[in-house]
Amino acid sequence: MNIATDHRGIKSFIAGLSLALATFSPSPASAQVGTWKAYMAYSEPQQIINVDNMLFVRASNSLYTYNLNDQSITTYDKVNGMSDTYISIMAWNPNVKKLIVVYDNANIDIMDKSGNVTNISSLYTKSMTSDKSVNSIYIHDNYAYLTTGFGIVKVNMLQAEVSESYILNYKVTAVGIANGIIYARTDNNGQIMCAQLTKNLIDPNNWSVTESYPDGLFNQDNNDWEKYIETVNSLKPGGPRYNTFGYVRYRNGRLYTCSEDVSSSIPAVVQIFDNNEWIIPTDNSEIQEKTGQTDMKITYSIDVNPKNPDNLFIGSRIGVVEYLNGELVNFYNQDNSPITSTLNKNKYNANTQRKYQMITGIQADNDNNIWVLNSQAPGYALLQMNLDTREWTAHEWPELMIFTDDGVENKSLPWMKKPMIDSRGYIWFVHSNWRYPSLHRFYLDSSNTLHTKSIFDFQNQHGKTISIGGGVRYVAEDRNRDIWVGTSQGPLLLTKEEMENDKPIFTQVTIPRNDGTNYADYLLDNTDITCIAIDQANRKWFGTSSNGVYVISADNMVQEHHFMKDNSPLLSNLIREIAFNDKTGEVFIGTESGLCSYMTDATETSETMTSDNVYAYPNPVEPGYTGSISIVGLAFDSDVKIISTNGKLIAQGRSKGGMFVWDGCDTKGQRVASGIYMVAAATSDGSEGTVCKIAVIK
Repeated sequence: MNIATDHRGIKSFIAGLSLALATFSPSPASAQVGTWKAYMAYSEPQQIINVDNMLFVRASNSLYTYNLNDQSITTYDKVNGMSDTYISIMAWNPNVKKLIVVYDNANIDIMDKSGNVTNISSLYTKSMTSDKSVNSIYIHDNYAYLTTGFGIVKVNMLQAEVSESYILNYKVTAVGIANGIIYARTDNNGQIMCAQLTKNLIDPNNWSVTESYPDGLFNQDNNDWEKYIETVNSLKPGGPRYNTFGYVRYRNGRLYTCSEDVSSSIPAVVQIFDNNEWIIPTDNSEIQEKTGQTDMKITYSIDVNPKNPDNLFIGSRIGVVEYLNGELVNFYNQDNSPITSTLNKNKYNANTQRKYQMITGIQADNDNNIWVLNSQAPGYALLQMNLDTREWTAHEWPELMIFTDDGVENKSLPWMKKPMIDSRGYIWFVHSNWRYPSLHRFYLDSSNTLHTKSIFDFQNQHGKTISIGGGVRYVAEDRNRDIWVGTSQGPLLLTKEEMENDKPIFTQVTIPRNDGTNYADYLLDNTDITCIAIDQANRKWFGTSSNGVYVISADNMVQEHHFMKDNSPLLSNLIREIAFNDKTGEVFIGTESGLCSYMTDATETSETMTSDNVYAYPNPVEPGYTGSISIVGLAFDSDVKIISTNGKLIAQGRSKGGMFVWDGCDTKGQRVASGIYMVAAATSDGSEGTVCKIAVIK
């Protein structure tokens, strides 16, 4: 029987596979390895355009549509079709029946009603010193006229290309066309320039100043705000409230985030992602009412009570704010704790503009304490609060009290941040400032004595002093229990053997050039490392200030990925924070433009491998599926073999963390035929193993 052509054969074959699969362990749905997701905010409507009962809504500088006929909502982002992030303006062209979307970096998309997008990147990629920001859009015939800081850009929306640019050497704020004449309003005292459309408009000599133009010329309306704002305000397109993700932690199956952006105009906000829902516990009006403080603009750090995931502690500019079950229950500042403001108490009363307290780091330990980093403080740098008694302890740490500011001496370092607790119970943090760039560590011993270590001088394995001009940005522990330090000059490795030395030596990993010479280069030398995360395969994920994300192999020798804005759905090349959901392998990447994630091939390892916790997905592999197949629930570095029912070896390899990814192909690279395939997995020493099954239907 030919299964490919016999309909009854196909039905019989699928029925057989279904019967075989009835004995399989169920596998939860999970995203395919290598896929991206964007978590964009759509909470603040900015522009609404109605096209045949389809509302195009620009909200929080993102885009979604709302169908007035069937009430369906579709969100758009860089992962599902858009070319960029942060939409600054858009307009509909009724002639072409397409939307023009302009981003703040002058990138341009043309979108039809079905969501199909064509990118026009020529203005975005054009190298020029003039301001390319688009101030307004004027639609005429098949064209969109974009006003910029240097003149006008004419876009042919039918051909999806830039037709011409008119350099007028003034910022143009509006365009209008009437009676064959184009008019441009400039910022030169509101001066109006004009030209005949039949002239060569590229030549500035064909433009002249006029004081006469038709009334209402510049009033073209691309916003149906008043008609539909009430409707739009009632919609719930999903996503977080804001696109600010300066600090990100994954705890207890939840993603806890706060802004940490000192330059942001967005109010301080904590956003929690839990079970595909966004929870926003902080409300600025509530904080102001309950604390009497109005300067809650910045949230710097957040951690969770280890015994209660609903008990949050937020480090902010006004002190420590405590939430329980979504309610603000406690507020700690210089009036009821050892926290001190950036100025001494006498100057505090005289200068109310600078009365804030800089709580730039919060970390829970394994002994029911919350540790607080009080930056720029004339009192103490390190504070401890017992979670059972809510009693505070202030700790002396002279090495941290060396900063002088506003005539006040012996203040704590100005920017202590990013605390983390390692597998030994040590708490590490960094000082991310050009003044006193440094790495610090502390722990309490069994007699409740505090042990501290501060490192201001960095020597590498070649005896070279590493000059860290920009600051120490981040600290993380890898699976070998070594410490990685992100600096403005690149990553440094502090091995467990060097950790306890009085003057530890840092390793700058050397990568051979493999060009026939004996030369080597330091790993990511002179790259500003803003954050570090370690996956379950012990790969290092380095976020940077301008070069996106580097993924370095477990042995530190191979660059496995380099994700950038222009070669992937990454939202921005400025990375603020990276955090892993080790159970699923999803890595969350907080950027200056919002939050996105990537599904890795490394998941949490299992202590034991059994038929109950080792499974494959998707399973069955249905007709038309061409992606990868993931086997999860494995022990670290498991030996995995894919075998056909007749015993033929189809594929083999080692797991990354607790996952092995099979491309669905045999050893010759050919996609396998329909059938049942056995997955034989064993620990690296062969002491334990298990088998699961995968059904493939073609």
